[in-house]
This record gives sequence, structure tokens and C-alpha cells, in this order.
Amino acid sequence: MNGGLIDPITLSVLSGGLRAICDEMGAVLIGAAHSPNIKERRDCSTALFEPGGELVMQAEHIPVHLGSMPEAVGAVLEADPEPGPGDLWILNDPFRGGTHLPDITLVSPLFADCAASAQGTLIGWAASRAHHADVGGPTPGGMPASSRRLEEEGVVISPQLIDDDGIVALAERMRDPTQRLADLRAQRAANLLGTRRVAELVERHGSELLSAGMSAVLDYAERRSRAAIAALEDGTYAAEDALEAADGSPVPLRVEVTVSGDSMRVDFAGSSPQVEGNLNCPLAVTRAATLFAIRVLIDPDAPPCAGGHRPVVIDAEHGSVLDARPGAAVAAGNVETSSRVADLVLAALADIADGPAQGQGTMNNLTLSGGEGDAAFTYYETLGGGQGACADAPGPSGVHVAMSNTLNTPIEALEAELPLRIRRLELRRGSGGEGAWSGGDGIVREIEALVAMRFTLITERRAIGPRGRAGGAGGEPGRNLLNGRPLAAKVEGELKPGDVLRIETPGGGAHGRREPAG
Repeated sequence: MNGGLIDPITLSVLSGGLRAICDEMGAVLIGAAHSPNIKERRDCSTALFEPGGELVMQAEHIPVHLGSMPEAVGAVLEADPEPGPGDLWILNDPFRGGTHLPDITLVSPLFADCAASAQGTLIGWAASRAHHADVGGPTPGGMPASSRRLEEEGVVISPQLIDDDGIVALAERMRDPTQRLADLRAQRAANLLGTRRVAELVERHGSELLSAGMSAVLDYAERRSRAAIAALEDGTYAAEDALEAADGSPVPLRVEVTVSGDSMRVDFAGSSPQVEGNLNCPLAVTRAATLFAIRVLIDPDAPPCAGGHRPVVIDAEHGSVLDARPGAAVAAGNVETSSRVADLVLAALADIADGPAQGQGTMNNLTLSGGEGDAAFTYYETLGGGQGACADAPGPSGVHVAMSNTLNTPIEALEAELPLRIRRLELRRGSGGEGAWSGGDGIVREIEALVAMRFTLITERRAIGPRGRAGGAGGEPGRNLLNGRPLAAKVEGELKPGDVLRIETPGGGAHGRREPAG
């Protein structure tokens, strides 16, 4: 160090070490989990935080998880400002550090002296978040299409200390407790790995240098973010869009983004009040989607940490659909409203930051459940679609867009785990908008039930497709069908043996007008 500053090489080494820890935590979690949703789709995230709860480093996992996870660490700090070695905290309450109930977070404190007999000095936190295929409650999967209150969506876990006996007891409150227990223990293993690897960094570099390195990573990301914002044209830029309520009515959203020097204010005034359904979300989810959109537009290669968030102020009216009051239903808010918030911010900044056309704008959430006793099952997945085209490239096809960074579940995994047959999994040719650069195509998945089961769909972009940019055509809206009969965007129902559920996901918008041949 020189004059209290870390030289660039040391900073790079420490930053790479922290990033490697997050990646290895994720590998442990994915490798140890049992549910297809985590081990195949990789619907999980891992990150490290400094003592005050600022995100220092993350694996490139799920944007809606990672952008909102600082609130989880903050909730733990509020509950216990003096944690001890070996503590393990758990939570999923959306209004106390969570997102929606299936996303369960485990948080572990990190100490300079990690010996169980020594208090040591708190130098940070390790956290993992995973979407569990069930979280108890009246609706399998914790993703009802028509919930109105949070308690209708599953078990609410306020921030609390937990041990292995507590993990077992919690899993017993959920469907398929053996699988739930395995997934929770996989998260605990990821946190333990993070604790061990950070201790090794302390042994190698010393706690003082590591703490200074964390601060330096945050400050460096802030400098890069401010420089990128300063390069944008000052002004106020607005965009409007809408969600599709369970009854088909529009839920309007609006944003104004004000760029002033090296800072930015994002104001969602004018967006809908919170709704009776579950499209509401806590402010943490709105923040996560907003910060994701800003990062990918202005400086996607900056360190993925909270330093890059410092120049951005986010406002949403409390009691609106983007900052719902505690107790509101939020199952769809985390997955669908977050996607639309990202669309909204990307659209507002598209002209000054050379943004893409709109992608599919939905996660196409599907939950299946059925059976009894040892044959009982609960399954959850999201489906990819078309990404929007850029000014110099077409949009990719069949991928998860924006706030979801998961994979499509392989046919082999689905058919091995569940009593169903995948009749079709293919690109939805021609669903991407046409233009100078075409939007990506959505996908088609047809599922044949082999036994009686229940299904739930929470989807968006079924009424109006994603928009194109600069004269490019929009993408095709998605469709849900049961035995060829159209279904609503948000619907629950029963499948009899032989029934076929078909999901057609939206295509992405095109960029630029296609010039006539000749």
C-alpha cells in the first residue's frame, strides 16, 4: 500500500480472489442441491459483503437476487448488530430483506479470526439465495396466480438464527421435505465454503489489507460508474409501460430518469398503486431491476458491487406496486414486475445510452405439483424467450432475459424427475421482430401430463409484445394453451393424464428498419 491507497495490481489480485470465492460458493450450491430448479436451472446466487452490508462482490448469477440481497444483510444487521462466529441467519420475508417467499436467503458473518472460540473482528458477510420449489402454504410452489395477501403464498421467515435442527424443522413445513432439506443444506455448505475461503485470504494478505481491498473495490466501481454517467447527456428521460393484471387489465408503470453530472435520479412517480393481486413488489426488487438496467447500459464491465450503485438515487411512492406495503402479495412482483421495471429503465435511457430493443419481458413461470406420499412432487421453472436486438447485432433466441439469468431445464432432467412427457421443445421461429437486426425468437414447450397434476402459470407479454427500436418491428406476444385452448396470462388449473400444456414464449424486438431488397 502507498499512502493508504492500494496499488492496481494488489487491487486486481484481491478483487479476483473475492470473485473466485463467489463463483466457488455458487458451484458448491449448484453441485450439492437436489431440485432441478437449482441444480439444472441454477436459480440461485452467491455474494460477499463488507461489514456494513454493502455488496463487495458477486458471482454472475441472478440479477434480481443480487441487487436486492444487501437488504437481507441489512436486515440481519438490524436484528443482531454483534453477530458471532458460526452464526447462520435465514430469511425470506419480502419486507425484511427478501424478494418473494420461494427465495430463501442464508447469511453468515465473516471474522478475521474464524476460530470457534474467538470473537475476532467482523470483516464481512457471505450470503446465498436460492429459489426453492416449494415454501409451504396453501399453493404448491409458493407461486399462486391469484394470491392477495402474503400469507397465502407460503411460510414467511423473518430474519432469525438457525442451526441444523432448525433447518430440518423448517423443511418439514414444506412439500417434499427431503428435497427442501437437501437444498437448504446446499446453501449452508456454500456459506461455509465462503467463510473458509475468506479466512484463507486473511491468512494470505492480512485482515487490514483485505478490508482495505474491499473498500477499494467499492470506490473503484463508484469512480467508473460516475465517469460513465458523466459521459451521458444531462436531462430528464421518461418511459411508460404496463403489466397485465390477473383479470387482463393494464397496471401502468412510469419512470423519469434525470441525469445530472455524474449522478442519476430514477423516479417512478405516476406508477400504479399496489394492486389486489401479486404483481406488487418490495422496494428492494425495484432497486435491483433499476440498478441492473443502468449497469448493463453504462458500464457492464465494472466490478459488480455496490460501489457502482452509489451515484444512483431511486424513488418510488410507498404503497405503490413498486414499493408495496408489508403484507401485500408479491409472488409475481419478484419475477414479472422486476422484468418490466428493467424494460422501463432501459427504454428511458435507450436513446442516450444506445440501448437495445425490448426482450421478452417475462420469466414465463410454470409450477407443477401432484402425487401423494413418497410420490408427491412440486416443480418450478422459468422459460427463455427472445432477446431484443442491438444496433449492431441480432437478439439471441431462447434465452432468459434481463432479471433472470437461469438456464432452460433440459428435457432429460424433467422426464427423469417428473411424471410427464415433453412433446415439443423448439424455437418459435419467426416470433422475433424483423428489422435491420432481428429480435431473438421465443421457444415452444409442450408438456404432456402422465398423471393428474396441478399447474400454475404466471406470465407477461401475452397481450402486447416487446417493442422494437429505431423502426424495427416488435416481437410476437407469448401464448399459453391447454389442449389447444387459449389460457390467460395468469392462471391455475388441473391437468388430467394425456392433457397437453403448451407455452409459447415472446420473441424479442428488432433494431432498425429493414431496407427493401434491391
